[in-house]
Amino acid sequence: MSDQAEALRHMVRRRELQSAGKATRVVTVTSGKGGVGKSNFSLNFSLMLQKMGLKVLIFDADIGMANIDVLMGVSAPYNLYHLLKQQKTIREIIQEGPGGVHFIAGGSGFKDLLDLAPAQLDYFEEQIGKLHGEYDLILFDTGAGLSKETVKFIVAAQETFVVTTPEPTSITDAYALIKMVQAMEHNIHFKLVVNRAADEREGKAAAEKIGLVAQRFLDISLPVLGIVPDDPNVTKAVKKQVPFTVAYPGSEATKSIMEIARVFADISAAPVSAGNGVKGFLHKMFGLRK
Repeated sequence: MSDQAEALRHMVRRRELQSAGKATRVVTVTSGKGGVGKSNFSLNFSLMLQKMGLKVLIFDADIGMANIDVLMGVSAPYNLYHLLKQQKTIREIIQEGPGGVHFIAGGSGFKDLLDLAPAQLDYFEEQIGKLHGEYDLILFDTGAGLSKETVKFIVAAQETFVVTTPEPTSITDAYALIKMVQAMEHNIHFKLVVNRAADEREGKAAAEKIGLVAQRFLDISLPVLGIVPDDPNVTKAVKKQVPFTVAYPGSEATKSIMEIARVFADISAAPVSAGNGVKGFLHKMFGLRK
């Protein structure tokens, strides 16, 4: 099946699901350490889903190193800060990137989320609630490591993608993040993405290493969403400030992202329960404020 035919198939499926009242899925993407290509994955994964006919919104929730707009070469005049200060509505801070993907630029606003005054919180919840059912997927790209803000996003989302590389320090930090979240006694649905693998064999070995330890010591399964190869075209695209799936559509990294997106699109065809989606996310996010 050609890429165009596959994209058309997913577009038809999305319209069928929307007509059946499909709710929005909320996913958090995180990593144990910085420099593993987490934001690049988040962006290109979202773009590929958008190409397949799903409507995607990216929240750049990396407080210290927000860079989704930089990776796209797009200037964002507004971010979450303007929403929290009630200077702009949610739709006014949503920007459009390549391929029609929507995004909200990062900034200090996400750090303020945990210390909102009641009036600000009411406004935020009311505005974010308007996105319920408008997108197929809302993706929060968090900062690396386990800050209190990142914990909130992980706990509130329906599932969390942990991005790692085959490097021993990256594997160790990814496992440590998962272990610390599990120790908080939250039932989190983790999936693993191995980035910058020399080949399929190295990627599978890294995934198996984390998976076996998680199963043995944490008693959880850690499904592998996919493996992305170490592709020089990714670095070239970053320098150009163009997503690599756009700049190099025939690259090995793009092919891998396409496969990961297809797998996720098939999984996400399942209905979202009433307790999930945007409303469920807000309930979990602010029900755990204290």
